[in-house]
Amino acid sequence: MRVIPDSSPAAPASGRSVTTDARRAQIVTAAIGTVAELGYARASFAQIAKRAKLSSVRLISYHFQDKEDLFQALVDSVQESAQAFMQPRIHARPAPAAQLAAYIEANLEFLAEHPVEVRALVDVLANARREDGSPLVSSAGFDTPVSLLVRHLRDGQLSGDFRPFDPEAMALAIRASIDAAANRLSAGDDFDVRAYGRELVTLFALATGTEAGTGTEETK
Repeated sequence: MRVIPDSSPAAPASGRSVTTDARRAQIVTAAIGTVAELGYARASFAQIAKRAKLSSVRLISYHFQDKEDLFQALVDSVQESAQAFMQPRIHARPAPAAQLAAYIEANLEFLAEHPVEVRALVDVLANARREDGSPLVSSAGFDTPVSLLVRHLRDGQLSGDFRPFDPEAMALAIRASIDAAANRLSAGDDFDVRAYGRELVTLFALATGTEAGTGTEETK
């Protein structure tokens, strides 16, 4: 079940040295922390340079073409971290129902263990806009799991592991439930993310089971 695209450890981009990539990563990390603390609207290059302990904001401009380039790198960085965190947990489960449970659990575990990254990501995707109101950065990579999740649910129906239902509606419901937790965290809501994840696993086990309350015995 490839609910998130496979990825390999990133190699230095063509024409960039390891030192350059390390500096870019340092700046992105500072941008994440700045947005998480101050919000996207106040995350100026000056604030990011201060957090990164850079001597000048020109060092940011040297490594990133503009604000769009930097914040796209922020989005990509969080996505890559999520991939590296979640994929082993999902692929370790062999059966459709267990993989679905692992997908939900891994999403919520990532949220619980990376609240700063999640807060920054949600803020950037919600508020980073050009003058014409269009999104400053692309979130296309975060839409991909929905289509892959639909495919997994359909495959599970064909194998008899899941009951008949509309796979797209179910996939959207799963993603919406996970995204709601991310939004709550980004808003500073103090709640037990892992307990919420366990409830989602039970909820969608019942919703997708071949019979009500069945189809997920191996996840218990």
